[in-house]
Amino acid sequence: MTRMWGGLAVALIATLAAGHVQAQAPARGEVILSTTTSTQDSGLLDVLVPLFERPSGYRVKTIAVGTGQALAMGARGDADVVLVHAPSLEKKHVAEGAFVNRRMVMYNDFVVVGPPADPARIKGMRRLAQAFRRIAESRTSFVSRGDRSGTHILELALWEKAGTKPAGDAYIQIGQGMGAALNVASEKGAYTLSDRGTYLALQKRLSLEIVFEKARPLLNLYHVMEVNPARFPKVHAAGGKAFADFMVSRAAQQVIERFGVDKFGQPLFFPAAGKEESEIEAGGPDD
Repeated sequence: MTRMWGGLAVALIATLAAGHVQAQAPARGEVILSTTTSTQDSGLLDVLVPLFERPSGYRVKTIAVGTGQALAMGARGDADVVLVHAPSLEKKHVAEGAFVNRRMVMYNDFVVVGPPADPARIKGMRRLAQAFRRIAESRTSFVSRGDRSGTHILELALWEKAGTKPAGDAYIQIGQGMGAALNVASEKGAYTLSDRGTYLALQKRLSLEIVFEKARPLLNLYHVMEVNPARFPKVHAAGGKAFADFMVSRAAQQVIERFGVDKFGQPLFFPAAGKEESEIEAGGPDD
């Protein structure tokens, strides 16, 4: 953690100690957080988790997998709280009673990245479906996470809207997280779909550039949800709620707002506690 984060951490710990976390008794046990790889790969959780643990007395066990797996863990009662980014799947699980108290935490957006030479020539295109069709028609390789993550689910929807998909060996499914997908795409001179935060965090070691961005379907919304204790009585309901409350607290939202600015000149995520999905602006066309 940089000196900047060290100073900020001290200030935020003091804020938390004076706020809602202080009321909890120390040494309250382990909280299992099931989350997406992007929150881990970006480095955000490396900052936020200690800020929660120190004043609260809880310990967080973070399991970073694809969003589909993260939701499945919670839906089995194998986690206490989830932090994910697949709104349609989240709503389905809430309706089925697996999760309660779904709240927006933050957002960023997805970007299409590819080789600097841009062999499919999609830079400057305005329509996302057309860009995906051109990638397929150019027979340039595309790396898919293939892990039922929020990113993968969005990617499949985009191919469906485009009405095509890369054929044969040009479509590379790796069954791994975002960092791995970016590394493979860089090595193979391929395109891939990434959340902006993870791409920026790893950008210096990649031979990839953003070739398409800022369309409504590329919005990337993160929500926190508590595993329903009425369905799973053995979950650590108090710990899960405490972590969820922390993520939407002013202190955590301030960290999210500044995270990445010192290193990349822009935040990797934008705080969104208390906002509705319809309030988030995409800054680009609807398709």
